[in-house]
This record gives sequence, C-alpha cells and structure tokens, in this order.
Amino acid sequence: MWPIGSSNQQTPNVQVFYRKFPTKIIAHCLLIALSWLTKSANANVVSLTSNDFDAYTSHYELVFLNFYADWCRFSQLLAPIFEEVSKKITIEFPDEGKVLFAKIDCEHESALGQRFHITKYPTLKVMLNGKLLKREYRGQRSSEAMAQYLRDLLKDPIIPINSYDELNKIDEKKGAIMTYFRSEAGFQKIEYDLLRKVARDLRDDCKFYWVTGPPVDKYSTAEKILSIKFKPSRSSPSPDDLEFPTDLKSYDELSTWATDKCIPLVREITFENAEELTEEGLPFLILFHHPDDKHSVELYTKTVNQELLSESGSINFLLADGVKFAHPLMHLGKTPKDLPLVAIDSFRHMYMFPNFDDIRTPGKLKQFIQELYSGKLHREFHFGPDPTSHDHHGDGHNQLQTQPPESTFAKLAPSKIRYTLLKDEL
Repeated sequence: MWPIGSSNQQTPNVQVFYRKFPTKIIAHCLLIALSWLTKSANANVVSLTSNDFDAYTSHYELVFLNFYADWCRFSQLLAPIFEEVSKKITIEFPDEGKVLFAKIDCEHESALGQRFHITKYPTLKVMLNGKLLKREYRGQRSSEAMAQYLRDLLKDPIIPINSYDELNKIDEKKGAIMTYFRSEAGFQKIEYDLLRKVARDLRDDCKFYWVTGPPVDKYSTAEKILSIKFKPSRSSPSPDDLEFPTDLKSYDELSTWATDKCIPLVREITFENAEELTEEGLPFLILFHHPDDKHSVELYTKTVNQELLSESGSINFLLADGVKFAHPLMHLGKTPKDLPLVAIDSFRHMYMFPNFDDIRTPGKLKQFIQELYSGKLHREFHFGPDPTSHDHHGDGHNQLQTQPPESTFAKLAPSKIRYTLLKDEL
C-alpha cells in the first residue's frame, strides 16, 4: 500500500496497465464507448463512421443500412420514412442486439461508400449476423413495405413439411434445399441453426424445407438421422436429388455447397429482381416461355450449360414467364401464343432468335450471341441480311433500312426518379 501523501498515488497494477496500453488507444476506446452510449440513448437511427462501424454492427443480428448524401433529394425524402420504420420495428423486436438502423453519410464517409460499392443515393443494404446480403433493398419506399421486408428477414426462413400433401405443394420455380430429419428423439438445435443461417443467406435463390414424417422414409438416406439434399427447380423431390456429402457440422461447408447448387447459370427474371439484373450491365439472353412449359425450359437450360459456359461472364442467361412479360413480346411483334421464343436484350435493342427449334443444332445459339458482339445483328436489322460472296447485287446502301425494337428491360434499371446516380455510373 502506498502511504498517504506519497507523490505516486497509483497502484503498481495501474502502472503496468498504462505501460502496456498507450494513452491514445485508451482514449480511442473511451471515445467509441461514449459514442455507443450516446447513440443508443438518443436515436432510433444511428450515424456510423469508419471508426465505429464494425464495432457497432457486430453486436446486432440484423443491421439495416441507409447510405445517403445530404444534398440528394431522394435521400432527403427517404430520411423520415427510414426513421418511422426504425421506430416501428424496434417496438416489434425490442430484444437487445436484435435490430440496428444505421445511416452513413457517404460525402463524409467515402471509405465506407467505396467498401460497400455505393453507386447511387440512397442505397439500402442489410447485414445479417455480420454478413452483408448480396441483394440490397429495392422495394417500395414506404414505411409498411420496408417494415414487412424486415419482418420477413427476421422470421424463420425454413418451411416445415410433414406430409406428402405439403411436399407436393412446393413452388417449382426455385431450387430447394430439402433437409430430412428422421429422429423422434429430439430436435438437433445446432444443425438447425447452421441450416437457418445458410437459408437466410440464400433466401432469394432457394427455398429451404425441414421435412419430417412419412416423406423421410422415401427420400432420406436410410442410415442418416439428418440428410440434406438439393432439389433442382421445376422437378419433384426424388431419391436421386444431390446430397450434401458430409454431416452438418460446418456453416462454411454447407454455405459453399448450397450456394453452388442454388445459384444456377440460368436464372429466372422477375419484376422483383429485374432491377438488380440490369444493374449487372450484361446483355440478356432470354427464353420467353409459357409458365406451364417445362420442356422448353429444360432444353434451353441444357443447351446453355453444355454449349455456352464460356459466355457466362459476358451475358446473363435468363428465363422469363412470357405471360407476365407480355410487354417485351409486344415490342418483338409477338404474343404469348408465339411462345416459346429466345431473344437478346442488349439494353439498346432487342433481337429475336429466328427459330426456337434451332437451339437443338449445336453451335447455333452461340453463333447468335457472337453476332451480337460482332454487330451483325444490329447491322442486319438496319440493312437486311449481309451480302454473300455469290450475291453481286447486295449493296447495303440500296437496301431498306429498318429499326430493331428498343430494349424494354433497360427501363427496369435503377430509375432516375428514385435514385441519384453517381457520375461514374452514367
């Protein structure tokens, strides 16, 4: 013990602490702690910076992020709605560490804007259990629409199935992860939690089902208490569905396997994901099909996977419900009665593959794509077929000029009436 009045009033332990931790580090920690307490006490929506972003967001199951700029008119319009949603959801989910609403001023926090690849204001993103969802929020900018979106994220994404009747009602437009649980002894919480985490990551790409009861005996591996299988889209559950090769013990292993199975080369375009797909900037090769037509979907998908893998980095292969997407067909001079048909949307013009049955001819569909890149499709729409070496009268300047149909999917890109687009995106 130090005597009263001694010039050194600190204990040896305190001296050791200060020698190990410089004053600057202590001050920084205190600053973050003070910022944390202040934000928690004074606002439903907290302002985050590069200094406290990771430390703050890591303590919440769900983080709803608003990347904005003060000068942006759309950011100003969204701010009170975002605040209203935060009040509503924090009342519904009051548990500590459940939900955080945060905003980032990208004009002052440019490093965070670059880190999250922000190209337009305002951009709304979601983090779940510390992991950023690959799809940002693009729905209606109303308090109730955003609140419902968050409620859906927070609810259990795994659908229980315990009868053949429920199994037969599965939506076939998405692939599915089918988990067959045969034990009656108890609930495997650790495995279920791992599955639920992956299900939240891939909620837009796959359906996830927890199957018990009679269907387990037919579709599950006999020796396993719990088996996980991937059911391709537009097919019924089958004993031959692809099975997860190991026991469910690792989130990373299941996530890698499920991601590979759930995100196919050929994807379905909907009004909900069209904006995101157009933002990728790649032309679309689209099969327009009747919603009940599985045969053309299977043929197109098989052709793409067998012949067009080398083109996957330069074009998006898509399926479109030709009844829902009747408007693009109208621009091509077609109706749902003309389905199925294949077309390219280059985001400037649309070009139709002349005869759907020609995709059976090896190399024909690939040639169609290459003619887009070479400019032949555009040139022939303007001036008619290119002259051949035997066509001595094929002077393009004397041919009737035509105009290819304008792109319709380009109009589904991020709208200038909802976002301020950054200059490097224009």
